[in-house]
Amino acid sequence: MPHDPELAERLRAALRARAGITERRMFGGICWLLEGHMLCGVERGRYMFRVGIAAETQALARPGVSPMDFTGRPMRGFVWVEAAAASGPSLQHWIELASKYIGTLPRRSGQGAGAGASIDTGARAAGPASRRAGKGAGRGPG
Repeated sequence: MPHDPELAERLRAALRARAGITERRMFGGICWLLEGHMLCGVERGRYMFRVGIAAETQALARPGVSPMDFTGRPMRGFVWVEAAAASGPSLQHWIELASKYIGTLPRRSGQGAGAGASIDTGARAAGPASRRAGKGAGRGPG
């Protein structure tokens, strides 16, 4: 997911004052996490927001929104939002919608009240070797 530097900077600026946000390189692009849960990201010309399955249909009814189809199958609860459909106050709307959903998820361990309060642009997601060593080790493909 090659990212759009201009959109990344817009999203970074919009998220800067929020507590609990971390920035990570994922899928060849940049994603932002709230309290350890994926919140949003950028690709060329569009944003990705995690709105949850319950809000997905309502989100998809808005102009410039489409299902997130990253692997050939839509990822439920995630949507692409064209850059033109998420500018100014509209960008804040999408951030709030995604944040509301993230607020319903169980708190991740190690994400205390002050954890991730600043954006960490140097963090990188774990690669395949790290994942094999951790949770899910020994499972085959699929």
